[in-house]
Amino acid sequence: MDEIAANNTRHVKRLAHPHVQYTVCDSLMRYAEFLGFGNLHIKIDRKTGLKAIVAIHNLKRGPAIGGCRMVHYQTIDLAMEDALRLAYMMSYKAAINNLPHGGAKAVLIKPKVIKDYDAYFEKFGEFVDELGGRYITAIDSGTSTREMDIIARKTKFVTCTSQAGGEDDPSPFTAYGVMRAIEAAVKFKLKRDSLDGIHVAIQGAGQVGYHLAKDLVALGAKITITDVNEEAIKRAVDTLSVTVCHPDEIYQIDADVFAPCALGSTLNLKNIKQLKAKIVAGSANNQLAHSHYGTLLHERGILYAPDFLINAGGLIHVAVVYDKGNRERSMQQIQGIHDTVYDIYERSEKENRATNVIAEEIARERLS
Repeated sequence: MDEIAANNTRHVKRLAHPHVQYTVCDSLMRYAEFLGFGNLHIKIDRKTGLKAIVAIHNLKRGPAIGGCRMVHYQTIDLAMEDALRLAYMMSYKAAINNLPHGGAKAVLIKPKVIKDYDAYFEKFGEFVDELGGRYITAIDSGTSTREMDIIARKTKFVTCTSQAGGEDDPSPFTAYGVMRAIEAAVKFKLKRDSLDGIHVAIQGAGQVGYHLAKDLVALGAKITITDVNEEAIKRAVDTLSVTVCHPDEIYQIDADVFAPCALGSTLNLKNIKQLKAKIVAGSANNQLAHSHYGTLLHERGILYAPDFLINAGGLIHVAVVYDKGNRERSMQQIQGIHDTVYDIYERSEKENRATNVIAEEIARERLS
């Protein structure tokens, strides 16, 4: 069976084979239902080695858009779970930023060897085209403009191609959106119109963390940064005016802003109690180990910038490129994150409710 399209269901499907019985895990179907899916499409092509998953979460605002991720996965279940989770978050990012798109994500289970690289991505392009425009693909981890150019041979539902002016690294756009959210937070919480002298503790010196530090230093901010990757830290130290701390110390830095830009779920009960910063605004996905911790931050008087809102710069850029826009238009739209998140700060204060709760409500309303 070369293709399976699984709609939202709780039923277990068993694919019979003379020697093997394959089971689509019921828990994944329940997870999809819980997230409000949607469609899950799978394409298997033995000739090229393609094993692709396209999770389309929501189409109510327009065609779904999301990156094509190609990484190694231990099991197909883990790949599916990743696709579902990421597509769901893309819907929220698009909705809260008023993009005319739903959310989706493509996951390619990277084989050990791709014998014919062009044929592999052309086959994926055919798969995207078969979906009839419901899904627009873009770059993500493991893909670049090179792969988008190959995909574009077989479908028009692709962005970030070299012809369209795509860029391999969306990090600067993501970092810019986070920086604008920090500016809004500093203005609201600290009553400051400038970032000059503002102390920001950045967790993660990877691509987004580095570009965020670079943008903030240019505006006069004081930066303390940490990362478990020594090469990433070295680049930051060699090229920027920053102070480095041990990863375990970052939560206790006496800074104005804590910017989580590494892994998700870093804000848990223990770390929140250690925080000395009055503002949390970073690029990492799913920063709160539990959504209830947004309320805990609120009760502690710490202003939280909802992650899925402020880290959407990359998504905004690929949507603009698909709409035949350019870098300048992308940056202009990303600037809007400032006003959107500032309105949420004001509403949070007025209603005495956590910012993440309000942001999620707005996204759900726009999706429904």
